[in-house]
Amino acid sequence: MVKNINPFIVAGKISPQYFCDRVEEASQLEKSIDNQMNVVLTSPRRMGKTSLVDFVFDKSEIKNNYITISVDILHTTTFREFIMCLGMAVFDSVATRSMKLRKQFVTFLKSLSASFGYDTVQNMPTFDVKIGDVQNPEFTLTEIFNYVENVGKRCIIVIDEFQQITRYPEKNIEAILRARIQKLSNVNIVFSGSQRRLMEEMFFSSRRPFFQSAKSLRLEPINRDVYQEFAKEHFKQAKKMITEEAFRYVYDTFNGVTLYVQRIMKDAFAETPTGQTCDIMVVKQLVEDYIAENDSRLREQLAYITEAQKELLYAIHKEKQAQGITSIAFNRKYRLRSPSSTQSASLRLLEYDLITRKEKVYFISDPLMSLWLDRRKV
Repeated sequence: MVKNINPFIVAGKISPQYFCDRVEEASQLEKSIDNQMNVVLTSPRRMGKTSLVDFVFDKSEIKNNYITISVDILHTTTFREFIMCLGMAVFDSVATRSMKLRKQFVTFLKSLSASFGYDTVQNMPTFDVKIGDVQNPEFTLTEIFNYVENVGKRCIIVIDEFQQITRYPEKNIEAILRARIQKLSNVNIVFSGSQRRLMEEMFFSSRRPFFQSAKSLRLEPINRDVYQEFAKEHFKQAKKMITEEAFRYVYDTFNGVTLYVQRIMKDAFAETPTGQTCDIMVVKQLVEDYIAENDSRLREQLAYITEAQKELLYAIHKEKQAQGITSIAFNRKYRLRSPSSTQSASLRLLEYDLITRKEKVYFISDPLMSLWLDRRKV
């Protein structure tokens, strides 16, 4: 008996037959790479930026003509950590391709010579960089870029959660990176970020070093009808069905956020026996189960913010789309401490990505957090 493969992938790379839509976005990204353009890719978290990049990078046209390098800097807190992560990503993606490229890596990165070892069994250099090894980040950055400039094939570097550099304690990081990147002739960068406000300030404000240095590509939720047809077809191929009402409930409940829709669809597919139909009652229970599954994680997120920040978070949640949060009327309505305290709290919540501001409207960033707060009746 052949077991059905669950087509709703929520982790790892997604093969083309299980990749939903993003036709236009994938085409734009591929064209930008072919035209040697830098790209700033933005969307809320969990919308599928990484999956889109992986999907495009796996295309034969890209795989055969470029060396692709991905580095996630969300967890980094200093410029030295950034350099460490970039160096390791370049070694793993480029230097490991051949003995020649390994030897070149050792030759170019003289500032990190202490990080190199030698594997006598495989007869090749090894690389084990630590934060303390990065004594001169700017110099090491130049060495890394000089290396990728000279590897032969054109290189594409994706820096995920790029807005993180704005939180580093070191000054002028944007200017330092911009100065090095604009000199590259064999490398292009995809600057990927989930905090749209910060990313737009970095790339579209004339006062910032990266102003107009990259083509903008934004990911919005996948069209509901397209997503519904995708889900319906995969259920059908497994001799199962899902009602339109059930899918739309899931999509609308999570505002079309790809990760959450995929997860509930994955569970719904697993719960529906062959020959049976998944209806709205099934998905409603799966949504409740998923909220309960994430209870500890969501509680932990709130454990690290102050009381004033919680009060504002709850007020924005009740409004759903809050405007004029520093007005006297808004502060009186939700018994907040003061407009100045609200302003300070909002900046922190934006920084923590717990709330999002679009134009003058504030709302909870994570629809799962919003659903969880609904159940707690805060």
